[in-house]
Amino acid sequence: MTRDLSSALKGLAFAGLLGGALATGAAQAATTINLSYNGAPDPDKNAVHVFATNLKQLVEEKTNGELMLELYPNSMLGEEEERMEQTMNTPSLNVASFAGVSPLVEEVFVSAIPFLFEDFEAARSFFDEGEYWKEVESALHERAGIEMLAVVEEGGFLAFTNDEKPITHPDDFEGLRFRAMDPSQVALYESFGASGTPIPWTEVYMALRTGVADGQMNPPMYIILGSLYEVQDYLTLANIQYSNQFLVGNAEMIEGWDDATREAFREAVAEANRNAREHNEAKVEERIAFLEEQGMEVIRPSEDDIAAFRDVGQPAYLEWLRERGIDQRWIDLALEDAGMTELLD
Repeated sequence: MTRDLSSALKGLAFAGLLGGALATGAAQAATTINLSYNGAPDPDKNAVHVFATNLKQLVEEKTNGELMLELYPNSMLGEEEERMEQTMNTPSLNVASFAGVSPLVEEVFVSAIPFLFEDFEAARSFFDEGEYWKEVESALHERAGIEMLAVVEEGGFLAFTNDEKPITHPDDFEGLRFRAMDPSQVALYESFGASGTPIPWTEVYMALRTGVADGQMNPPMYIILGSLYEVQDYLTLANIQYSNQFLVGNAEMIEGWDDATREAFREAVAEANRNAREHNEAKVEERIAFLEEQGMEVIRPSEDDIAAFRDVGQPAYLEWLRERGIDQRWIDLALEDAGMTELLD
């Protein structure tokens, strides 16, 4: 009887230990999170992919495998607005462009005012420290339940390409048809005398090849990524806008993690973004040289020509923002953060 009781107690103890071990294992089981983005999984051509792969490694390291990222490049989970809907409604991450964020927070267009930034340092300070961007982050969270996690550089400043003629001055745009990423780019092209048509990134190459559009605007990285040099002859380095996308995540998912996990995740995001910025800036001139080697004629506008682009583009874009009904407060905040108080009303 005593021996039976002893055996039973030992059995219960073992079962308790086993159950505890299983419970601990379940608590530490990895959570897999989808991370979607545009462009091919090519580290030589896609700066966003470089960021995503580095983020995956850092998140998994810093959370000790508690969080695992599953990467979905090439818009595999849908175009911009579809992926933002997924981010709103499921525990997921997404690297979105203006086309993804603007339907939720139209005020994000203010950050694309032409010639708002003189260089990388100015742009990074604007997004990392500015009051305007804090307002954008709050609006996205409140309106859509999405957290803005990082501003990701996608390859430098925007350049124009086309297959009709060299563009050195705004007057050269007259009569040309350009692919636009979103309505803000349509407004910019129209201010120069061209027309703009929104076309998804996945359709840009064919649109240029078939003559649906004569040109487009992207950083050198995306021109290489999309093999656009095969269907475009001229590259104009007007550096008109800072080229960036946005790492966003489902806010309920992030808020549901414990403090240690959330802190480790944020540390990983910040480190991955620093690494991506360094990588990106170091590659800009190399990418321009590559495009020249592929036969593109590279045009570097003079200071006077750049001033002409700015004198036409800035007022027209500011007027477009007001026509969209964007409150002047947002514009004033952004201009103050960028040190461009001379444009304030």
